[in-house]
Amino acid sequence: MSTEEAEKKVEAEEKAGELLFCGATCWDIVGRKRSTGDTNLVSPTRLRPLVGVDIRFVASGCSSCHCVALDVEGRCYTWGRNEKGQLGHGDTIQRDRPTVVSELKKYKIVKAGSGRNHTVVVTEDGNSLAFGWNKHGQLGSGSVRNEIEASPVRCLVSEVKTTACGADFTVWLTSVEGASILTAGLPQYGQLGHGTDNEYNTKDSSVRLAYEAQPRPKAIASLSGETIVKVACGANHTVAVDSNGYVYTWGFGGYGRLGHREQKDEWAPRRVDIFQRNNVLPPDAVVSAGSVNSACTAGGGQLYMWGKIKNTGDDWMYPKPLMDLSGWNIRCMDSGSMHHFVGADSSCISWGHAQYGELGYGPLGQKSSAVPKKVDILEGMHVIGVACGMGHSLVVIDRTNVGERLDQFDVYDGKSSLEGSEEPESKAPSTKQTPKRAATKKASDNKRKKKAKALSSEDEDEDEEEEEEEEEGEESDVESDDSEQVNGKVGKKSQRGRKAAGRGRGRGAKATASAGRGGSGRGKRGRPRKS
Repeated sequence: MSTEEAEKKVEAEEKAGELLFCGATCWDIVGRKRSTGDTNLVSPTRLRPLVGVDIRFVASGCSSCHCVALDVEGRCYTWGRNEKGQLGHGDTIQRDRPTVVSELKKYKIVKAGSGRNHTVVVTEDGNSLAFGWNKHGQLGSGSVRNEIEASPVRCLVSEVKTTACGADFTVWLTSVEGASILTAGLPQYGQLGHGTDNEYNTKDSSVRLAYEAQPRPKAIASLSGETIVKVACGANHTVAVDSNGYVYTWGFGGYGRLGHREQKDEWAPRRVDIFQRNNVLPPDAVVSAGSVNSACTAGGGQLYMWGKIKNTGDDWMYPKPLMDLSGWNIRCMDSGSMHHFVGADSSCISWGHAQYGELGYGPLGQKSSAVPKKVDILEGMHVIGVACGMGHSLVVIDRTNVGERLDQFDVYDGKSSLEGSEEPESKAPSTKQTPKRAATKKASDNKRKKKAKALSSEDEDEDEEEEEEEEEGEESDVESDDSEQVNGKVGKKSQRGRKAAGRGRGRGAKATASAGRGGSGRGKRGRPRKS
């Protein structure tokens, strides 16, 4: 690398700007219950603790209900859901405002990744630390003894360049020869790339299946001869690019998200045949992975996508060019559960299925968009970085030449981090009764008891049914963490042997919002025009 190229690289890495956020702020109910909409930020909004802070890198994930932001000084800010300690503050208290991770202050954090309930960061000197849920060994600490690590622990990797997280697994890229990519965590769909899903029966006489956790980061043997330079993770699949521009995918294959013209799972990296010969990826290619799709930019900056691209219509079983964005200079892209954000030229473009305002179209704009559409309030601004999570989006814009336009954005204060953790119990109202009322109540109680005695058997049956329904409800909430949710439908793996090919669609869940409905006015649809 020449001196000029090195200087450009440093300049690009140090470029920073203002963080804007849009989407849900009701972190505890996102993806679980219907939001009231009162707490959704439907337009890009500044966050009070980060106003004026130079943010260089942002991270979230298609399964994540929390966010990570890194500033130019190497400080790490986290906020959002924290039930498994994924924010790294040593507790499980939700943070509604970006808060510095105090135990990381002694490091300069340069990269980060975010899973469903865990977070992984990379330091300037090539070390990696992680915090959050560790049930499947996704923290890479070499142990699953502590299921929850609410404070940063050291990952067993070295010379780390970057990291990416799936729902319950982690990928590291290193500069170690012969071990440029390592993985740890849940191997259920083969997303670790080691040729197995580590499936076993919990008992000899049982058909209940489990998956052996892999807590120690392990190099992918089939890629030992390649140097992996880019990686992105969906909920249960991985996309990687080597130094020659070849693309590899592996993991869960439903909806064609692996790009191999079929839907079967891949337990080891498999090269995507579209990106070979004259169509290999350039060094500045952008790679992205959502819950049910994948994307990358190839020659000429053309964006290719595959998997489930829209809420309706056929799945794309192999990479196809997205012609709506032909001719745009795409610098950054990320995908959430079913929405996408792109920074290109002097515009910010988003599209997909949205429930919480994560597309940033504003209170009068449409809620969802089947085709790429400009975010009007960001038009003319240079987007440095984007990140998409479950029901939210993060955008970093360059302050240069923006001037007073930053003042047009609202500022969100959030709630106090520790506010409302416990509420004092209110005193019970007085239950004193007059003699007349007491007598009336007694007669009513006697009558009710006689009626209850006659129907006791029916009541017992109903109670049993209600208890069963409650247990099923609790089980479904737990199962939702181990399933793929796509527009209210949960896709699960086959319970016997290797996963069956197909879309993995299971029993429909309750809809959380009406798909495709907009606000009081609709934005223009169609291919976004360059200014």
